[in-house]
Amino acid sequence: MSRNLTAYRVMAAIVGVLLVVLCLVGVPLANFDGSPMWGVFDSTPTWFATGSDAQHVGELITTYLGVAHGWLYMIFLFSAFLLSRRAGWDLPFTLVTLVCGTIPLLSFWAERRATRRVRAEHPQLA
Repeated sequence: MSRNLTAYRVMAAIVGVLLVVLCLVGVPLANFDGSPMWGVFDSTPTWFATGSDAQHVGELITTYLGVAHGWLYMIFLFSAFLLSRRAGWDLPFTLVTLVCGTIPLLSFWAERRATRRVRAEHPQLA
């Protein structure tokens, strides 16, 4: 189970960092030009000019990091699910752990919470 915990922790860190960069850097750079966004918002803040270098960097971040995050999130889900089965977590704890990988910064809390629980319930891993 030690390998399951390590794999989960590594994937949680990678997915968490990518999600923070994607949501807090890429999306504002790419989309905060005063135009409508995703058909949901009538307009966004005008922080960067349309076609600027900053907007181009934001588009690159959202395009490539978005795809990478999507694939890596699938690996994260798999590693978290395997750990949950090996550690004997109940369904609510497992679901919260899986869903927290989709929320920037909350994924780091969920990783610490899961690691604490595994180490407390399986002291041979500490």
